[in-house]
Amino acid sequence: MTGTRKTVAAGFLLPALVLLGALVVYPVGYSVQRSFFDQSGSGFVWFDNYAEIFTDDAIFTAVKNNAIWVVFAPAVATALGLIFAVLTERIRWGTAFKLILFMPMAISMLAAGIIFRLVYEQDPERGVANAVWVGVHDTFAESSVFPRARPLPVHPLESGGGGSFVTKDPAAVGTPALLPLVGVAPANMPSDAKPAAAAQADPGDGRISGTAWLDFTRGGGGKPNVVDPEELGLKGLKIEAVKDGEVVASTRAGPDGSFTLPAAADGAQLRLPGDNFREQYNGVSWLGPSLVTPAIIGSYVWMWAGFAMVLIAAGLASVERELMEAARVDGANEWQVFRRITVPLLAPVLSVVLVTLMINVLKIFDLVYIIAPGSAQDDANVLALQLYRSSFGTAADLGVGSAIAVLLLLLLVPVMVLDIRRTRRERRR
Repeated sequence: MTGTRKTVAAGFLLPALVLLGALVVYPVGYSVQRSFFDQSGSGFVWFDNYAEIFTDDAIFTAVKNNAIWVVFAPAVATALGLIFAVLTERIRWGTAFKLILFMPMAISMLAAGIIFRLVYEQDPERGVANAVWVGVHDTFAESSVFPRARPLPVHPLESGGGGSFVTKDPAAVGTPALLPLVGVAPANMPSDAKPAAAAQADPGDGRISGTAWLDFTRGGGGKPNVVDPEELGLKGLKIEAVKDGEVVASTRAGPDGSFTLPAAADGAQLRLPGDNFREQYNGVSWLGPSLVTPAIIGSYVWMWAGFAMVLIAAGLASVERELMEAARVDGANEWQVFRRITVPLLAPVLSVVLVTLMINVLKIFDLVYIIAPGSAQDDANVLALQLYRSSFGTAADLGVGSAIAVLLLLLLVPVMVLDIRRTRRERRR
């Protein structure tokens, strides 16, 4: 009967073994074999393909980026999942909160990549990340009034260094100070700017009066250094009076461009500080060479933190509450209960989540391929993406591609062995 049962068992297992051999064992074996041959597959090159992995800059960057992914992405996702799992137990709408956090798991990597490609757009009017960043920045830092504004050679202004402009002649009481500029599109002028008003200097007033205006008439026909009827005042333009390198007075132009300085400005040069013309802050280059990998890791955490939270919350539900209550009775605060009771009891679940995510990030491909623009794809490169790039296309080298595939397998094996050992320990318990 034993022999018959073994035969029956082998008969049932045979289809699965055939599929396993055809879909797993044979491809792995062929990849190992192909990794020792050249691009054409006809020349045996020993370990040259493996050496190229660590000498080619693009492939070596992929190895380094994979190391960053393995260290940070699973750790951050697991930590956030733990925090969310613990906190959701204390709020009334915990189930709804968990559902919201888990929803990104229902989105494919392709869709998530497209979403975050838009989120990380450089233009603040399109990219949510930069819209928030620019909003916070502009709250604490004053933005420029007229970026790229400048005088013409015929204007009574010249460069003062540091992006500023100064008058060619000192200001004098009784002489209108004219500060004309160009380089600002009429459509970009302040909405409440008014037609410029020519300054009327009064010698007996003792003050310096002047006008700062956009010396440009739409459709042409205006005269330089003359306030024409259709020209607008440069509202908010900052004007400083400088004597011997020190600012003795300052003011800002009104809606019609008019301004007034006290008598102390008599004989001083009028300066338009560079802050008036500084380029507007456009946010952070999230998909630039230095931040593209952290940005993509952020999108991965957004997707998988909910997965970690659900598994950890399931483990937390089985933790004995008596231990926590006993610790609180003994005088432990919430942080001590969390660190010395909750986390140690959740260690098996945390290890499951961490190992699962480590295996997952070693094979990451979709997010990097979709989110990283072509100009930054080399900086965001990972092994799975480099495997695709090396194995397909006009310059495909299946020898190098197979070597990368074998390297990925070798990197996965230790993680899988740790997971198997952990599973066996759990069964013994």
